[in-house]
Amino acid sequence: MTVMWMLQTFLKDVFRVVNGLLKTALGPPSGSTTSLSPIQDITFRHESVKCLVSIIKSMGAWMDQQLSLGDSYMPKSTDSDTTENHLTLNGEDGIVSDNELHPEVNSEHSDAATLEQRRAYKIELQKGITLFNRKPSKGIEFLIGTQKIGRSPEDVASFLKKTSGLNETIIGDYLGEREEFPLKVMHAYVDSFNFKEMDFGEAIRFFLRGFRLPGEAQKIDRIMEKFAERYCKCNPNSFTSADTAYVLAYSVILLNTDAHNSMVKDKMTKADFFRNNRGIDDGKDLPEEFLGTLYDQIVKNEIKMSAESTAPQSKQANSFNILGFDGILNLVTWKHTEEKALGANGLLIRHIQEQFKAKSGKSESVYHAVTDVAILRFMVEVCWGPMLAAFSVTLDQSDDRLATSQCVQGFRYAVHVTAVMGMQTQRDAFVTSVAKFTYLHCAADMKQKNVDAVKAIISIAIEDGNYLQEAWEHILTCLSRIEHLQLLGEGAPPDASFLTASNVETEERTPKAMGFPNLKKKGTLQNPAVVAVVRGGSYDSTSVGVNTAGLVTPEQINNFILNLNLLDQIGNFGLNHVFAHSQRLNSEAIVAFVKALCKVSMSELQSPTDPRVFSLTKLVEIAHYNMNRIRLVWSRMWNVLSDFFVSVGLSENLSVAIFVMDSLRQLAMKFLEREELANYNFQNEFLRPFVIVMRKSSSAEIRELIVRCISQMVLSRVNNVKSGWKSVFMVFTAAAADERKNIVLLAFETMEKIVREYFPYITETETVTFTDCVKCLITFTNSRFNSDVSLNAIAFLRFCAVKLADGGLACNEKSKVYGSSNSVAGVDASDLQTSIEKDDHSSFWVPLLTGLSKLTSDPRSAIRKSSLEVLFNILKDHGNLFSLPFWTGVFNSVVFPIFNCVSDQKEMEMEDEEYPTPTLRPLHSEGSTWDSETSAVAAQCLVDLFVTFFDVVRSQLPGVVSVLTGFIRSPIQGPASTGVAALMRLASDLGSKFSQDEWRNIFLALKEAATSTVPAFMKVLRSMDNIEVLGSGQSYTDLETSSDHMLTHDDLEDDNLHTAQYVISRMKSHIAMQLLIMQVANDLCKTDLQYLSADNIKILLEVFSFISSHAHQLNSEKNLQEKLPIVCSILDLSEPPLVHFENESYQNYLNFLQRLLIDDPSLSEKMNIEAQLVAVCQTILQIYLNCTDSQSAQQNSGNRPVPQCVVPLGSAKKEELGARTSIVVSALRVLNGLERDSFRRHVSQFFPLLVDLVRSEHSSGEVQQVLSNMFQSCIGPIIMQ
Repeated sequence: MTVMWMLQTFLKDVFRVVNGLLKTALGPPSGSTTSLSPIQDITFRHESVKCLVSIIKSMGAWMDQQLSLGDSYMPKSTDSDTTENHLTLNGEDGIVSDNELHPEVNSEHSDAATLEQRRAYKIELQKGITLFNRKPSKGIEFLIGTQKIGRSPEDVASFLKKTSGLNETIIGDYLGEREEFPLKVMHAYVDSFNFKEMDFGEAIRFFLRGFRLPGEAQKIDRIMEKFAERYCKCNPNSFTSADTAYVLAYSVILLNTDAHNSMVKDKMTKADFFRNNRGIDDGKDLPEEFLGTLYDQIVKNEIKMSAESTAPQSKQANSFNILGFDGILNLVTWKHTEEKALGANGLLIRHIQEQFKAKSGKSESVYHAVTDVAILRFMVEVCWGPMLAAFSVTLDQSDDRLATSQCVQGFRYAVHVTAVMGMQTQRDAFVTSVAKFTYLHCAADMKQKNVDAVKAIISIAIEDGNYLQEAWEHILTCLSRIEHLQLLGEGAPPDASFLTASNVETEERTPKAMGFPNLKKKGTLQNPAVVAVVRGGSYDSTSVGVNTAGLVTPEQINNFILNLNLLDQIGNFGLNHVFAHSQRLNSEAIVAFVKALCKVSMSELQSPTDPRVFSLTKLVEIAHYNMNRIRLVWSRMWNVLSDFFVSVGLSENLSVAIFVMDSLRQLAMKFLEREELANYNFQNEFLRPFVIVMRKSSSAEIRELIVRCISQMVLSRVNNVKSGWKSVFMVFTAAAADERKNIVLLAFETMEKIVREYFPYITETETVTFTDCVKCLITFTNSRFNSDVSLNAIAFLRFCAVKLADGGLACNEKSKVYGSSNSVAGVDASDLQTSIEKDDHSSFWVPLLTGLSKLTSDPRSAIRKSSLEVLFNILKDHGNLFSLPFWTGVFNSVVFPIFNCVSDQKEMEMEDEEYPTPTLRPLHSEGSTWDSETSAVAAQCLVDLFVTFFDVVRSQLPGVVSVLTGFIRSPIQGPASTGVAALMRLASDLGSKFSQDEWRNIFLALKEAATSTVPAFMKVLRSMDNIEVLGSGQSYTDLETSSDHMLTHDDLEDDNLHTAQYVISRMKSHIAMQLLIMQVANDLCKTDLQYLSADNIKILLEVFSFISSHAHQLNSEKNLQEKLPIVCSILDLSEPPLVHFENESYQNYLNFLQRLLIDDPSLSEKMNIEAQLVAVCQTILQIYLNCTDSQSAQQNSGNRPVPQCVVPLGSAKKEELGARTSIVVSALRVLNGLERDSFRRHVSQFFPLLVDLVRSEHSSGEVQQVLSNMFQSCIGPIIMQ
């Protein structure tokens, strides 16, 4: 408690002193009397201010002294004395073993010449090592010149890695050089490590054991960047990208320094480590288990060089200079300044208590030296308020140069102390006060003291920039206003005069721009810009003088001109020096600087009366200045700059947006000069603002400018573009979908050049780059402005395939290409992912093939046809490069999805069951079904491909057959005929190679096609039952007699009319489809019957039988037979060919059975084909007799003949009999052609039918003639026996 009281007493005394000086500086209160003369009063005030300035100055001096003492204990690796010390410690004249010096002379030779050669070699090599330890480049040149090492970077890297006696610090410095040869050596050095399956922490430990990291940030950045790239290459699945490994490597180095450096008091906890690495894995967090293990490894086991683990070193050196990481903590500042451990209040008080206890036995008059800078915080906290008041009041009220200079100096020292101590509130208060006292916001009232304040602002920016943080905004605002006033004084035209004009107009006017006359020479001038500045405004206003109306007096303008002359003391050098000095800001400060400059620039650009680009141009400048910073810092800067460029690029002010996009182009051109290593993503992040603005901007001028900028950048920096390709293609993809024709054509022109001339640069980077290229070309195929662009884009896709094949990027495993089909059966080919995992090269083909596959469904016929041809040509030309698993994936993910439109038929059938009438049926989208030409091309290409690679892809036969039968089932005649032709082509080319199981697949597909459509069709047919048709109950004769009565649309309701029309259309397409299936089956039998087994023939018989029975069923629908003629007459449509359907189906059935009986008697006997043939003939005869109204089947139960009168057949019946005559004649001839024994065996079954035929009336004499021949040649001999 005594110590606490002493501390509080001390602070109270300080406060009393400062507060007393404040009262003296402010002078006696108004209304009070004083014995001092005015001169004495002013002197007292000035001396009080001087005392206050001395106090804050002494605080700053003591603080700087303590901080500099602390730094002295942290020697920098770049210091000359440190370097010399390392040279001595590490053995500049170290001993090198003979085995390491010259492995070729290990053999034991006793002759003196050999020993002398070895000694000379050793001396010369030692000379090179010594020279290297002093000047590494000279040492390497010497060793190469004396042929002690090879000239290649790999040889030099091996020398640095394996040779003892080399200074590890010098090795690190040499590897970090940016010159071409040392850079190649560093790459070779890192590439010599194999980190495969190595833990990340162990990899860093293994990597850093051979050299000491340099102290310069740029050198460390280059080394760690290459390490991260190498680690990810050895372990491709370790992180999302090399950026993650790069950031984590830095974090591990920081943790190692933090954990094992005794100077660091507040150690990093595991939670701190997690927080520092949050979101580094492409925006996601790394697993905490992984980070926790890594943390424990580093904390428990310090990362050391191999030399450190064996050579003893002083404890101090080991704690202060771990692995040469002295400056690491200053490279990346993970916490804000105010969070730095200046010590909690409790800890500080305990520390002071201990000091007082140690001194308690001494005299009270002894002073206690305090070294902890944190004590200063308490002093400033009690002093800053009075000091601010004293400086502000004096500076505001006094014009005495000495007094105002003292106040400005006081502000300057106060800002320094509060900024370095991290006292944000106090710092901002002092900075804001100085900024307001510049009077730049009301320049007409400026005086010399205000100019001194401006100088103080510039001095603060240069000297204390590392500690300003948010206060930068006030300083940069002042700099912006200074530049504005200088331009007005010089008579330069305002930025608004250029921003409001178009680019062309600006170019024309720039050489002869009529700016404002030089105010310093011309005197008074009434113009808006000058008047607005003279009127002035508040400090916080964006544009001065906006809200003040009226003109200003000539006297005010003259005062303003005189004040502009005062600003000549500043000059452009001091202004520009602030921005050039940004290169020296630390990592936290530069980010804060950029944020503040973006805010100021946004305020300038958004000014409604006077938009300006000063800060925008400075943003470009400081980006140039700082582009060589390490990636971690530059990435943080660019996150801020990127958001700014996007925001301004989308500005409604077109000229401002154009200006900022051009500024971004300049930066990008500069940035692309830097080489990017593999697996990094920063180029893509850098170019992302172009992508965002391209997608979101409503201005065609901006979009065109972006396309031109990207084109220029890519074509001029194509060698250096790596991850940036993604953004490039995203921009061109957006351009391809643009509504302006000129933008589409401009982007496609560049794409054409990229694909034709720079294709290898695309495929050398990540797979996703090629995917983006393909997506871009596919987007161009959707161009609605120019069909040539679309077709050329498809042609370029084929060009890409050729380039891929020429480059050897095949998916082939030669040992598996022509293996058995069984090896593919177990492959999961739902997509191409499996094959991609097995072969990296296949990933290049996948986007190309899938993209073309999707294009085949394009609504434009030319695009569909072209994409189909290109896709199948690619597969046919380069299919020999594909492996079996990849082929399986191609068919399932690329080829078969093309024919999804064919499956629409099945969906229509399901809809027939759910919606039997057209009024309930949902509409199908236009363009979802191919036209006949496209169908023909697709089917032909599919069969060609399958035939070409049959030995590899024969397992895909069921899918191919399913596609072709889908064509056959189409309700449209064109695709159905295409399916027939394709299936016949398939059978003719491969029939001899098909196994019985494969034939079975084909026939079962035909059977399924024939049977599956019938239930839905019959449900549609039943809808006719609900249609009432006038006269439908009349007989054929009645219909004929009433044929004079003309039927019209009035005889049917509208809904019934539509239903009937739909049913008739469905009947016609259904009949055509069934006949096509039977035709295919019949044709297959003609050509390939010898290859078929009994089981397969049985399936064919089932197909013929089903279709014939179905045809007979349709003709047996009496109600339908009565309604169809009437409905067709009303609708003026031709009747569905029901009789023709039945005749053709039975005729094909007969022909097939007869062919079997003749061509393969043994099989026919086995399958009892003859009995089936006779049964079919009987059915045909019975159907014919039913048409003649024969009564043989309609006799009474007593089987007694009933006399009846025979009514002559009407014309309709005669016409139907005429249509059926041919099939009856064929059936009779088949029976007549049976062998005598066979005829005798079966005659009892069909003889009654022959008798009925004799009794019946016929429309043609051909039936009687065949009957007569049969009775004479077959039945007569049987009777005569």
